[in-house]
Amino acid sequence: MNILLSLSPFIAFFALMRLVHPLAGLLGAFAVSLLLSFRQWRRGESVKVLEIGSLALFGALVLYTLVAAPEWTVATVRLAVDAGLFAIALVSLLVGRPFTLQYARESVPKEFWSSPLFLSTNRQITAAWTAAFAVMAGADAAAQYVEAIPLWIDIAATIVAFAAAFWFTRWSSARARRRAGAVADPGSAS
Repeated sequence: MNILLSLSPFIAFFALMRLVHPLAGLLGAFAVSLLLSFRQWRRGESVKVLEIGSLALFGALVLYTLVAAPEWTVATVRLAVDAGLFAIALVSLLVGRPFTLQYARESVPKEFWSSPLFLSTNRQITAAWTAAFAVMAGADAAAQYVEAIPLWIDIAATIVAFAAAFWFTRWSSARARRRAGAVADPGSAS
């Protein structure tokens, strides 16, 4: 399963939050997270850090919403979700288990998993996603707490941050493959 599929609970959240209501977005995202985790478990695959984190995040936010009944605005509920996503990514870096490792291992032969290039590339990619999530949370906070900042700037910042992280992931992965190929066959270096 790739990282974009793992981000589908957040896509479901955004769509339902905007089209229906913030609680519908949270419930939909929780349901998608639960389905993804169950699917991986049923297939005998390891459940990814991002799926477990998403399940916990959306479960906690649904519970909080039902118990405390906060008056969510688009910006405040997005801030809670994006801050949670940032925390998941940051913790994975801080504990030395970048969340992208699990996805990379699905497409990289096992003999490379402990190589310094593989590990550093995943730290860099996870750091890029963590930075993107920080930008998204910061834009949400600005849209909520700075009256002069319209919501469209929050949305534009989110799109740019996400696109930049996605581009960096592809670029960094391709660069690592080229470097690994050059190491494997030093006579073919240009």
